[in-house]
Amino acid sequence: MTPDKSHSGGEASPSPEQLCEQVEATREELGETVEALTAKADVKTRAQEKTVAVKQQVAAKTAQVTAHIRDTALHTAHAVQEGTPEPLRAKAAATTEQVRHQAKHVAALAPEPVREKGGQSLQAARANRAPLLGAAGALIALLLIRRARRRP
Repeated sequence: MTPDKSHSGGEASPSPEQLCEQVEATREELGETVEALTAKADVKTRAQEKTVAVKQQVAAKTAQVTAHIRDTALHTAHAVQEGTPEPLRAKAAATTEQVRHQAKHVAALAPEPVREKGGQSLQAARANRAPLLGAAGALIALLLIRRARRRP
C-alpha cells in the first residue's frame, strides 16, 4: 500500500489511530469490491433473474396482444353487424331461434353424458364469445365479399 501523503519535508507521520482508520476503510472498500465481483460471477443467479424478467415481459406482451385481438374481434363483429342488411339480420335471428328450438328438442332426447358434454361446450363458447363473434363476423364478411364479386 502506498501512503496518501508524501513524507518529504516537515510533515508528520500518520498516527496509529489514523493508520487503523485507513486500514478499516480499505477493508470495507475491498469487501464491497469482492461482493460486487461475486455477484457478477454468480452466473446461475443472474440467469435466474434474467429468466424471471423475460417471463414477465412475455406475460405482459401476451396480455397486450390478447386485449388487442379481443378488441379487434369486437370491432369487426360490430362493423359486420352494422354493415349487414336488415333482411339478412332478420333471417339470421329467425334461423338462430329455429336452431335454439331444435337444440332444446334434441337435448331432451339425448342421454345424460351427451347433455353434460353439450353443456360444457356451451360454457366454453360463452367464455370465448368475443373471438367466436369475431370469427363469425369475418366469415360473414368473406361470404358477402365473394357474393358481391360474383355479381356482374
